[in-house]
Amino acid sequence: MSNGHGSLTLLNDIGLSIIFAAVAGHLARLFRQPMILGYVLGGVLLGAPMGLGIVSNAESIELISEIGLIFLLFIIGLEIDLAEIARMGKTTLVVGLAQFLGCVALGLVLFSPLGLTTSGGRFTLLYLAVSAALSSTLVVVKLLHDKAEIHTAAGRLTIGVLVLQDLFAILFMALQPSLLDPAIGSIAKSLLFGVALVAFTFLISRFVLGRLMGRVAKQPELVLLTSIGWCFGVAALAQVAGLSREMGALVAGMSIAAFPYGHDVTAKLAGIRDFFVTLFFVSLGLKLPLPTLETLTLSVITFAIVLASRLVTIVPAAWLVRFGLRTGAIAALNLAQVSEFSLVILGLGVGYGHVTPALQSAVLAAMLVASVLSTYVIMFNDQIARPLVRGLQRLFKRERSAGEGDGSQGPVRDVIVLGCFREGLALLDEIESALPDWKPRILVIDFNLQLKERVEGAGFAWAYGDLAHPETLVHLGLERASVILSSIPDTFLKGTSNRRLLVHCQQIAPAAHLVFTAEDAAGAEELLLLGAHEVVLPSQIVASHMITLLRPAAPVFAP
Repeated sequence: MSNGHGSLTLLNDIGLSIIFAAVAGHLARLFRQPMILGYVLGGVLLGAPMGLGIVSNAESIELISEIGLIFLLFIIGLEIDLAEIARMGKTTLVVGLAQFLGCVALGLVLFSPLGLTTSGGRFTLLYLAVSAALSSTLVVVKLLHDKAEIHTAAGRLTIGVLVLQDLFAILFMALQPSLLDPAIGSIAKSLLFGVALVAFTFLISRFVLGRLMGRVAKQPELVLLTSIGWCFGVAALAQVAGLSREMGALVAGMSIAAFPYGHDVTAKLAGIRDFFVTLFFVSLGLKLPLPTLETLTLSVITFAIVLASRLVTIVPAAWLVRFGLRTGAIAALNLAQVSEFSLVILGLGVGYGHVTPALQSAVLAAMLVASVLSTYVIMFNDQIARPLVRGLQRLFKRERSAGEGDGSQGPVRDVIVLGCFREGLALLDEIESALPDWKPRILVIDFNLQLKERVEGAGFAWAYGDLAHPETLVHLGLERASVILSSIPDTFLKGTSNRRLLVHCQQIAPAAHLVFTAEDAAGAEELLLLGAHEVVLPSQIVASHMITLLRPAAPVFAP
């Protein structure tokens, strides 16, 4: 009976957490604040320190939220494309390295006078400096996407620095178990275990998991389930090796990020991840203590240090590698917040006994303050950057601007072919012979891995994607498309239809020219009414071509 009662209490607490998070999330949306703030507010309202004290089983909520944290880090790993990092070039690497190391050094210096060493634990300064050096991927990517600035020069530099920050955070997580015994042997042991985990995971991923995924690629639900199993399997292996489960989830994601189905898995996990991540941030709100003047002061000081350190490290580095002062200034403003990764690192630090829960709460408060202020900083980044750049030009004497035309990105794939069956393959053959200049612009999205070599061998770009999930199309950059062509009729589409695909494409890429395929005249009329610019009827095209072939061959009958 007690277990049943405990399960019922847990279910009630989870339900209340989701309800309050939803209500507070709507409030955050109304005031144009990040959703994370709404979720934390929901927890604050439910908890005892500042709220109604309704949730009595906060420990269980925290336990389930840890699953969300593992999902979050798994997806962060999926989005760390090592090949893309290799293609970034020395310029982005220099800026990212200067930002992280410079911000950690400035943090150690600037946080030192605050006198937190005795109250926050032995490693207070180190944890504060590392936490302040990391920026929020969730906040930055969401706001830049809303402003359509992801693919500008400043946007690309911002995303590149975020990716490198994730790598530095992973390295710090690998070193965390050895901080209490910082001998060379202990640190070497932690690094050795980390390297061994990465090597073993990547080997199994390449030679076993890759082949297994290839065999089930036409069953997207099995691809998803296998990926989740891989995530928790590597997380358990990391724990056995003396590392954290969270680091194992990161490594698991990175090990399959280079696979063609990485974007698809990321898109499908988004809903599951969001549910558990919501509980994670609600649990943070449940634990948030009553704010004191000291906590609020530390939060504001932390944001000031974060903003100043970004400007001091990123702008000169961007100028030196010829990104330009304006690009560097906007990237620095974009990155002026505290990362959710910092909360992960601090949570692990509390578990290791490195820092106190009070410090974790203080950094959470700083993250909330920085997120609110950073929202407005990113919204008005250009207006803020202009006077900054004018002042900096006097300091740097002359501007070495690379401008928006920085050529580090490769060709823009703005002609998207959704699905590649008979008609799609025939289309690619025609483009190869009649419009070869279009090849660098074309991206084919399909989940049939058997077509990958054929499509790429002909010089076209190919990406694994389940067309039934719109999030997959978002992750593959559909919003940049100028032309979208659906080449597969409804009979051969799995889990969706051309009608649903058309609606999704209109939402994701409203400016694109939409060409869709119908099976009959009624279907074609419906697609045109929904907003398709052109509709192809393969049966009608075949019939028309057959008539053309028959005319010269058929006998002429006298009337």
